[in-house]
Amino acid sequence: MSTQNLTHLEAIKKIKELSEKAKICMFCTELDRLPVNSRPMSLQETDDSGNLWFISSATSNKNFEIKEDRRVQLFFMNNSDSEYLSVYGEASIYKDRSTIEDKWSPMANAWFDGKHDPNVSIIRVKPKETYYWDTKAGKLVSLLSFAAAAISGTETDNSDGVEGTATI
Repeated sequence: MSTQNLTHLEAIKKIKELSEKAKICMFCTELDRLPVNSRPMSLQETDDSGNLWFISSATSNKNFEIKEDRRVQLFFMNNSDSEYLSVYGEASIYKDRSTIEDKWSPMANAWFDGKHDPNVSIIRVKPKETYYWDTKAGKLVSLLSFAAAAISGTETDNSDGVEGTATI
């Protein structure tokens, strides 16, 4: 596994690629308490500045927790391609009509009575520290490499993997 720390545009590209491919994360709040509160959340989008956007109920525990402490941790996993992303950031809650209009998805109708539901809120997470794990060649090639090493009795160098920070 090699280390490749990314900055600015490369970092944003990696965060966008891994988060949008995984689509769902464990969204953690109250980071100073154990156990931390976490719940699965569906990502709406990662914008061109690297901000991650979610639709949430204004009456959810998550929203109340963010109002008390804006620090959050997001864990994205795309097991099928062995891609992982950890995002520590600061959350902001939006209730204004223009942000809701911009970020709304018809899929959210499963939880809300349309985009005009008074409980609709939008959460933006601005990344502060991120770390990623990725494979260069994909999961199948990695598995074949591990299988060949196991059969031949040799060690794999795991050189097709890459990990590092992604600093915006």
